[in-house]
Amino acid sequence: MSEPIATGYAGGKIILFGEHAVVHGQPAIAVPLTSIRAEAEIYPGNGEFRIVLPEVQREFRFLRPQEGSENGLIVTARLVLEKLGQPVPDMTISLKSSIPQKSGFGSGAAVSAAIGRALSAALGMPLSDDELNRIVYEVEKMHHGTPSGIDNTVICYEKPIYFVRNQPIEFVTIARPIHLLVANLPHSTPTKVTVSDVRFLYEKHPRRVERIFNRIGHISREARKAIESGDVEALGPMMNENHRLLKRLTVSDDLMDRLCRLALRAGARGAKLSGGGRGGNIIVLIDKPSRGLITDALLKNGADRVFYSVLGGS
Repeated sequence: MSEPIATGYAGGKIILFGEHAVVHGQPAIAVPLTSIRAEAEIYPGNGEFRIVLPEVQREFRFLRPQEGSENGLIVTARLVLEKLGQPVPDMTISLKSSIPQKSGFGSGAAVSAAIGRALSAALGMPLSDDELNRIVYEVEKMHHGTPSGIDNTVICYEKPIYFVRNQPIEFVTIARPIHLLVANLPHSTPTKVTVSDVRFLYEKHPRRVERIFNRIGHISREARKAIESGDVEALGPMMNENHRLLKRLTVSDDLMDRLCRLALRAGARGAKLSGGGRGGNIIVLIDKPSRGLITDALLKNGADRVFYSVLGGS
């Protein structure tokens, strides 16, 4: 295949602090995960506009403007063309992604962002981060109804964010590099299930669960201060406490607890589940020299994959 006309990339995202409590008005911190990413390459077409997924041998055709209204990939391209005031081009978009789907990594938003960056660059009219974010948010509404805006914002700007429901999203400045491992587990539970279970627990024991939510919110606020002041060491105990609180909300499980304990024994500064819980992912704060030892411990004891990421550094 010839060289692409243009290429667009977008990484994933992960929740660092505040999951579940954020649904009940407390703050959360989400961060970019650039070690996994979606990639869109633009090539000359063959008389039509297509989006191809070579890894799964699928393709989607943009034959007429009214077609593909339920396909997020085609809708992304249509929104980009409408924003730029351009007709449907004779191009092929080849799309690849190393971001696991339905794992809390923002796969859908990353794919849309990669398409938007590649297509607008190929047309010689690159979108700004603000413009891209608005487009990706519209596509997110197709998938999630009323999305929080966390995924598209973290992914389009590639910056950590501090999020409180119904308040403007704020960016978080990283004063010192933060080294993380993310262990993707072989099982997961739909987030809507765990969110519903936590809501039921709250209705049954409102005062006790409210105290847990308030404590998680306090941790998120203190974590932001630590990140912005460069006090990386303080984040480890916060992660550990956040995990213990999530256990009390019934959203951890035996494998998640065991992997967190093993990571700490192998030298991690902190470890917690990330996302909806009962599977999915755990996130581990490390010093760079301990990366190999902790990665091996996680993989040998049940993690499916482990991703390394550095916030605020290369």
